[in-house]
Amino acid sequence: MPTHFHAVVWIDHSQAKVFHIGLDGADEATLHPHLPTRHLHHKAGSMGSGHAAPAKPFYTEVTKALADAGEILIIGPAGAKTELAHFIRDHQPALAKRIVAVEPADHPSDSEIVAYAKHHFKMPLPRVQAPGSAAGERHPR
Repeated sequence: MPTHFHAVVWIDHSQAKVFHIGLDGADEATLHPHLPTRHLHHKAGSMGSGHAAPAKPFYTEVTKALADAGEILIIGPAGAKTELAHFIRDHQPALAKRIVAVEPADHPSDSEIVAYAKHHFKMPLPRVQAPGSAAGERHPR
Protein backbone atom coordinates (compact mmCIF):
# COMPACT_ATOMS: atom_id res chain seq x y z
CA MET A 1 0.00 0.00 0.00
CA PRO A 2 1.55 3.35 -1.05
CA THR A 3 2.40 5.80 1.70
CA HIS A 4 3.03 8.83 -0.51
CA PHE A 5 0.71 11.84 -0.48
CA HIS A 6 0.90 12.82 -4.18
CA ALA A 7 -0.13 10.71 -7.15
CA VAL A 8 0.07 11.19 -10.90
CA VAL A 9 -1.67 9.00 -13.44
CA TRP A 10 -0.77 9.00 -17.12
CA ILE A 11 -3.60 7.38 -19.05
CA ASP A 12 -4.59 6.59 -22.61
CA HIS A 13 -7.06 4.04 -23.95
CA SER A 14 -4.59 1.14 -23.71
CA GLN A 15 -2.97 1.62 -20.28
CA ALA A 16 -2.69 3.70 -17.14
CA LYS A 17 0.55 4.34 -15.28
CA VAL A 18 -0.05 5.35 -11.67
CA PHE A 19 2.82 6.81 -9.65
CA HIS A 20 2.59 7.57 -5.93
CA ILE A 21 5.31 10.14 -5.29
CA GLY A 22 7.07 11.15 -2.10
CA LEU A 23 10.32 12.80 -1.09
CA ASP A 24 12.00 9.40 -0.86
CA GLY A 25 10.93 8.04 -4.26
CA ALA A 26 7.96 6.82 -6.26
CA ASP A 27 5.90 3.64 -6.50
CA GLU A 28 4.49 2.64 -9.89
CA ALA A 29 1.60 0.49 -11.04
CA THR A 30 0.73 -0.10 -14.69
CA LEU A 31 -2.86 -1.09 -15.42
CA HIS A 32 -4.41 -2.32 -18.67
CA PRO A 33 -8.03 -2.72 -19.76
CA HIS A 34 -9.22 -6.33 -19.52
CA LEU A 35 -10.00 -6.35 -23.22
CA PRO A 36 -7.57 -4.94 -25.78
CA THR A 37 -8.46 -1.57 -27.24
CA ARG A 38 -10.59 -1.81 -30.36
CA HIS A 39 -9.99 0.67 -33.15
CA LEU A 40 -13.13 1.71 -34.96
CA HIS A 41 -13.06 2.73 -38.59
CA HIS A 42 -14.04 6.28 -39.37
CA LYS A 43 -16.42 7.30 -42.09
CA ALA A 44 -16.33 10.83 -43.43
CA GLY A 45 -18.54 13.16 -41.41
CA SER A 46 -18.97 10.74 -38.50
CA MET A 47 -18.56 11.75 -34.86
CA GLY A 48 -16.08 10.21 -32.43
CA SER A 49 -12.39 9.60 -32.08
CA GLY A 50 -12.18 6.25 -33.83
CA HIS A 51 -11.43 4.45 -30.55
CA ALA A 52 -13.80 2.42 -28.43
CA ALA A 53 -14.15 3.88 -24.94
CA PRO A 54 -12.44 1.88 -22.21
CA ALA A 55 -14.69 -0.27 -20.11
CA LYS A 56 -15.82 0.94 -16.69
CA PRO A 57 -13.84 -1.84 -14.94
CA PHE A 58 -10.63 -0.26 -16.25
CA TYR A 59 -11.51 3.14 -14.76
CA THR A 60 -12.58 1.40 -11.55
CA GLU A 61 -9.13 -0.25 -11.26
CA VAL A 62 -7.39 3.08 -11.83
CA THR A 63 -9.65 4.76 -9.25
CA LYS A 64 -8.78 2.07 -6.69
CA ALA A 65 -5.07 2.61 -7.36
CA LEU A 66 -5.54 6.33 -6.56
CA ALA A 67 -7.76 5.84 -3.49
CA ASP A 68 -5.22 6.75 -0.81
CA ALA A 69 -3.60 9.73 -2.59
CA GLY A 70 -3.94 13.15 -1.01
CA GLU A 71 -3.53 15.08 -4.28
CA ILE A 72 -3.97 13.67 -7.78
CA LEU A 73 -2.67 14.89 -11.12
CA ILE A 74 -4.18 13.25 -14.23
CA ILE A 75 -2.25 13.56 -17.50
CA GLY A 76 -2.35 11.92 -20.92
CA PRO A 77 -3.06 12.36 -24.61
CA ALA A 78 -6.50 12.70 -26.16
CA GLY A 79 -9.69 12.14 -24.14
CA ALA A 80 -8.89 9.31 -21.74
CA LYS A 81 -7.63 11.73 -19.06
CA THR A 82 -10.89 13.70 -19.02
CA GLU A 83 -12.96 10.50 -19.22
CA LEU A 84 -11.17 9.23 -16.10
CA ALA A 85 -11.72 12.54 -14.28
CA HIS A 86 -15.45 12.44 -15.15
CA PHE A 87 -15.68 8.80 -14.06
CA ILE A 88 -14.10 9.63 -10.70
CA ARG A 89 -16.39 12.65 -10.24
CA ASP A 90 -19.46 10.53 -11.02
CA HIS A 91 -18.52 7.45 -8.96
CA GLN A 92 -16.16 8.67 -6.20
CA PRO A 93 -16.99 12.32 -5.36
CA ALA A 94 -14.75 12.32 -2.26
CA LEU A 95 -11.78 11.22 -4.38
CA ALA A 96 -12.69 13.75 -7.08
CA LYS A 97 -12.06 16.57 -4.60
CA ARG A 98 -8.40 15.49 -4.52
CA ILE A 99 -7.90 15.93 -8.28
CA VAL A 100 -5.78 19.07 -8.56
CA ALA A 101 -5.37 19.15 -12.36
CA VAL A 102 -6.11 17.33 -15.61
CA GLU A 103 -3.47 18.20 -18.22
CA PRO A 104 -2.34 17.07 -21.67
CA ALA A 105 0.83 15.00 -22.01
CA ASP A 106 1.84 13.03 -25.07
CA HIS A 107 3.86 9.84 -24.35
CA PRO A 108 6.55 10.70 -21.79
CA SER A 109 8.91 8.19 -20.22
CA ASP A 110 8.29 7.05 -16.65
CA SER A 111 11.03 9.33 -15.33
CA GLU A 112 9.56 12.29 -17.25
CA ILE A 113 6.13 11.59 -15.70
CA VAL A 114 7.63 11.59 -12.19
CA ALA A 115 9.69 14.74 -12.88
CA TYR A 116 6.61 16.51 -14.29
CA ALA A 117 4.57 15.58 -11.23
CA LYS A 118 7.32 16.71 -8.83
CA HIS A 119 7.47 20.04 -10.64
CA HIS A 120 3.67 20.36 -10.59
CA PHE A 121 3.44 19.56 -6.87
CA LYS A 122 6.48 21.84 -6.20
CA MET A 123 8.41 18.99 -4.64
CA PRO A 124 12.19 19.29 -4.29
CA LEU A 125 14.20 17.43 -6.87
CA PRO A 126 16.97 15.16 -5.57
CA ARG A 127 20.29 16.86 -4.95
CA VAL A 128 22.93 15.83 -7.44
CA GLN A 129 26.40 15.33 -6.03
CA ALA A 130 29.39 16.47 -8.07
CA PRO A 131 31.30 13.56 -9.60
CA GLY A 132 34.28 12.48 -7.51
CA SER A 133 33.17 14.19 -4.31
CA ALA A 134 32.13 12.27 -1.21
CA ALA A 135 29.21 13.28 0.98
CA GLY A 136 30.34 15.69 3.67
CA GLU A 137 33.83 16.04 2.14
CA ARG A 138 35.38 19.49 2.53
CA HIS A 139 37.57 20.91 -0.19
CA PRO A 140 40.65 22.98 0.72
CA ARG A 141 40.56 26.60 -0.31
